[in-house]
Order: sequence, then C-alpha cells, then structure tokens
Amino acid sequence: MSKKSEIICLLLPTLQAGGMERVMAQLAVYFCSKASDEVHLVLYGRNIQMYYDLPESLQVHYPDFKFNNRFRLLSMFRRMAFLRRTIKSLKPNAILSFGEYWNSFVLLTLFGLKYPVFISDRCQPDKKMSSKHRLFRRYLYPLAKGVIAQTKVAREIYHKQFTHSNIEVIANPILVPASSNGIKREKIILTVGRLIPGKNHRQLIDLFIQLNQLDWKLVIVGGDAQQYNLKKELEAYITSLNLSDRILLTGSQPDVESYYQKASIFAFTSESEGFPNVLTEAMSFSLPVVAFDCVAGPSDIISDGNNGFLVSLHDYDTFSQRLQALMQDSALRDRLGLQARESIRRFSLDSIGQAYYDFITK
Repeated sequence: MSKKSEIICLLLPTLQAGGMERVMAQLAVYFCSKASDEVHLVLYGRNIQMYYDLPESLQVHYPDFKFNNRFRLLSMFRRMAFLRRTIKSLKPNAILSFGEYWNSFVLLTLFGLKYPVFISDRCQPDKKMSSKHRLFRRYLYPLAKGVIAQTKVAREIYHKQFTHSNIEVIANPILVPASSNGIKREKIILTVGRLIPGKNHRQLIDLFIQLNQLDWKLVIVGGDAQQYNLKKELEAYITSLNLSDRILLTGSQPDVESYYQKASIFAFTSESEGFPNVLTEAMSFSLPVVAFDCVAGPSDIISDGNNGFLVSLHDYDTFSQRLQALMQDSALRDRLGLQARESIRRFSLDSIGQAYYDFITK
C-alpha cells in the first residue's frame, strides 16, 4: 500500500543569503524529491528576497503588496492576514517554520487553525531576548505540534525556557563533496565566519602570531555584520604588525569551497552558535579542526582527538597547543581530516532531510 501524499508548507520571512535560509532551501529540495508530495514555500516578511535556487516543483507564495514602514502596524496585520489566508487555502498536512522571533509571529497568526505547526529556532539556544519575546515563547511555543532543536544542548535549554513534550534534535544538513582526493593543500589555517566580536578573530590573530610559524598563513573569510565594522579595525591591526602577507582578510566570498580545498587546518574560535555550519563544511572537505566547546554545536560534532580537537571555551593555551601539533605533523592532519570527513556523513542532506520529513509527517 503506497503512502498517502503530503502537503508540506515551509514558512520563512525571506529567502535572503543566510544559514537559516540555506537550510530551508535544502529541505525544500529534499521534500520536492518525494514525487508524490506537494511542497509550498510561503514568504511573508518585510523585505522578501530569493537568493537560493529552488526546485521547479516547489510552489512559492508571497504577498502582492509592499511592507510600508510608515504604517508598520497596519502592514504587519496585512502580512498576518496574508499568511493565515494562504495557509487556510493550502490546507497543509504539516507546516515548518524557522526563526527565533518569527516562530512566535507564525503561531500567533495561525492560532485556532487545525494545521500542525513545527518550529525551529536557528540561533544559539541561550540567546538573550527581551522580556516581550520571552513571554511570547513561553505561551506560544507550547502550541506548536513539535519543536526541532539543532543540538542536544539546545534541547536541554528549551526544556527550561518553555514546556513542550515533543522536542526533537535534528542537525543541519550539509552537502558532502564527492571526493577530497587529489586536493593540493597549502600551509593555511582557515576560519570562516562573519566579523563580529563573538567569533574572536582578533584573539585568533594574536594566537597565530604567537605560534610564530613563518611558513604558515592565516586566512579569515567573512564580511562585516551590519551593526559592526570590524574589517577596517582588523586590517589596520594587521598592517601595524607588518603581517599583511601572512594574515589575509578576504571579506565575504561566494566560493568558500575553494578556501576549504586550499587550507590545511580549520580554526573555530566562536563563543556561541546555534549550529556551526562552517565547522561541518570544513570537516566535509577533510580538514582537521580545532574548535572551542561553545554553546552550542561543536560537542555534537567533534569527538576530541578522533575527528578533531575540542577545547574548553576561551582556553587559548590549549587551543594554541592543538594548532601547533597540527601545523607540525602532516600525518596527524591527514588522520584527523579523513576521520572528520567520514564522521560528517551523518549530516548529509539525505539523512537530515529524511529526519525532518519523518518528524513533521508522522
């Protein structure tokens, strides 16, 4: 007996470039691969963008009117009416919503409808929020049919923040490269991430300088976040040390894969994450990694000494020792890199996509 077809509705404010949006786009691809199912994407935010490629069979819905900031309250209610009207017309079997602020908006908008809503925050689970948002989450999140946590730590924190009996841990999917054989590595320590204080790029630069390995380079891929302007500050610091030839700030790069392919080590000094996509991406390219055990994600990904090195948060002495060991031992780099690539296969789109599908359609 064949399984009945499902009508799945994916909800996002926009499909701009970003980790949350990339994961939703990948899930759309996976869900659309199930030929018997009907998959919809509804975009309802203020500034709707379409950055990622989407499958032809995906049906996309968005308002036919602009959000007017001069009349924000009225525009918000019009967005709510659009979303509620669209969901009632689609009659989905399952709704999947992303966004730590937007999930409350979705649950409030769809209050009283019979369609099951599954939600997932995409930030570090202990993120500080206003009292208003904490109140929304406490009373609205229990209305969801299910909650998806990106890590085990996130699930534990959510149990303290709101009451819910159906919280599932599902990581983010990655696209594992076909092969890492034949890649010509250079003596490069790579890190990837937006230039914000919590990524600790300045501290990584100081650590690299102290290691004093003159045949190695440090490459930092990532652009400024809107509220910060750290690139100029870091560039001035590097220039003052006369190290512009050994420490490179590339800014945002559309082709991050080429950097993963050239590098020999990946360093991750972030102090808070939702789920560190760049860490799993680096490991999928057979890069040995050194990462802080921040909240949350690295401890779900790295088995210390087996497929990378996991270091207590802000323990820069140990972080430096692990980097130095990798810089001086190519066999260690090869062993950890190979095991990193093998261990990361559990985050393939087929595996993670199926986990999402099973959870929201069971």
